[in-house]
Amino acid sequence: MTALLEGIRVLDFGRVIASALCGTLLADMGAEVIKVERPGGEFDRNLGPLAPDGSAITYSLFTPRNKKSITLNTRHPRGIEILDQLVANSQILISGFTSKGNEMMGLNYARLKQVNPSIIQVAVSGYGQEGVYADRPAFDSIAQAESGAMSYTGFPGCPPTRSAVPYVDFSTGIMGALGAVLALRHLDRTGSGQLVDVSLLSTAIFCVAGSGVMAEYNLNGQIREPIGNNSFYTYSDAFQARDGWVMINAIGDEIWQRLAKIVGRHEWLEDDRFKDDNSRYLNRHIIGPVVKDWVAQYNVSELIPLLEKNRVPCGRVNTAREVVNDPHVIEREMLVNVHYPGLGQVPLPGLPIKLSETPGKINTRAPELGQHNEEVYCSLLRYSREDLNSLRHEGVI
Repeated sequence: MTALLEGIRVLDFGRVIASALCGTLLADMGAEVIKVERPGGEFDRNLGPLAPDGSAITYSLFTPRNKKSITLNTRHPRGIEILDQLVANSQILISGFTSKGNEMMGLNYARLKQVNPSIIQVAVSGYGQEGVYADRPAFDSIAQAESGAMSYTGFPGCPPTRSAVPYVDFSTGIMGALGAVLALRHLDRTGSGQLVDVSLLSTAIFCVAGSGVMAEYNLNGQIREPIGNNSFYTYSDAFQARDGWVMINAIGDEIWQRLAKIVGRHEWLEDDRFKDDNSRYLNRHIIGPVVKDWVAQYNVSELIPLLEKNRVPCGRVNTAREVVNDPHVIEREMLVNVHYPGLGQVPLPGLPIKLSETPGKINTRAPELGQHNEEVYCSLLRYSREDLNSLRHEGVI
């Protein structure tokens, strides 16, 4: 079966999560993704979490999977020449730098399109390629802070709290991959490339504003405050059973009615304090203690089936131990074990998009730094092995 993006060559200058993940998603769907790093490797190769052999689990084992690896110093004059040859033979280039960083590395779109008018550049950065903040560096937590998300995350009375899951990074990587395939559609129609400009702050604000937070402020003058594990404008919370924690979410009247019945509070069904989702949200302090005491009677293994039987959405608060052994996670290949010499089986994220006719696949584990220098430079660009030795000696690759 032909992979969906077979025949598409991507130069991946991504690093850390967002820009690197953009290339991973394209590689998983069959694109030839060439990961480009400076000689000696990028700094993210030393970022935790680390495997027993010192490999960065996220940045050396996960995001480089299905990719080829070459080294290239684009700040060297010879490096720029080679970059342009690679650009001329590629459809997409991914960068993970500020606008000034792209300029310094020869990766600014205005220059690249002179080399190859059909090139698509996916420029992933903290703040975008234009605007007053364009040259500021940023990471996921900074975008969470500046988007407003941290101001209402956590429990009342606690400091502003970030999500431990770097959702801004991962979402921005997905936005970049989506932008790339949209630009490929335009390329197919017109033969012209374009700049795909995605940023951490734009993605973070998309998530926050999409939850109604900014409109809530403008229309109602209301600023959200932390409410812990409750949900805004519906009833939801995490409760401690005898041997673990369970999340319960009672959105909508039908689910609420089933929850009220199962906890033995039929009178709640006629109580105006709980007449709709918003009322239940406002009166969560009344509901919470009752549900808490009810949950505390059960083990998790007893409670989950009982709630499921009554069609009340719920889930155990799992640790990594429970997730890796979950039968549904295993059956759906949400985690895929990839063998790494010296480490054994490493569970990596599976492909979250399941295509019935053109599924993606993890074909190759992450390469060693510069593993494909000879293949790319000698086969694609027709350099000789002597040329490669000279380039290594000059510090170009």
